[in-house]
Amino acid sequence: MTNVWPVSKMSGLAAVRRVVTGLGEDGRSRVLIDGPSPTVIWRSFEAPVDNGGSVDTGAAQFSFAMPTGGTQMLSFDIAPTHGEMVAPGMHASDTLDYLVLTAGELVLVTDEGELPLQAGDVIVNRGVMHGWRNDGDVPARLLIVVVDALPVGAGATV
Repeated sequence: MTNVWPVSKMSGLAAVRRVVTGLGEDGRSRVLIDGPSPTVIWRSFEAPVDNGGSVDTGAAQFSFAMPTGGTQMLSFDIAPTHGEMVAPGMHASDTLDYLVLTAGELVLVTDEGELPLQAGDVIVNRGVMHGWRNDGDVPARLLIVVVDALPVGAGATV
């Protein structure tokens, strides 16, 4: 199994532009951040979310550890894997994941089979065992919103 969760500068895909709004000290709405996105686009640590302040919660390093009651928005570029699964291979997390494949093609692998996906496909992963493979010749990009969830089946493996 190859460790292939490369960042966009290594994939050849244009960086994801991240625009974050908020309130200025005068109470007026404005753009607080406009620039290339890190892997973790944004995260919250509870629900309901406190939208006040100007702390950049997207500056964190990616981790499979989820804030209890929180959310994360991620951008992952996956280089061609030449038949190998993306690290960490088959895995489950105690999360509800909303994924949009915005570029390239991927194969979703589950315990019972494989499903080819193409740009524009939307996936709702409900905490079950799964893995990814990029059998194509070009990088693929997933935009993902991850929500803390109760475990299903045996629960998280990562």
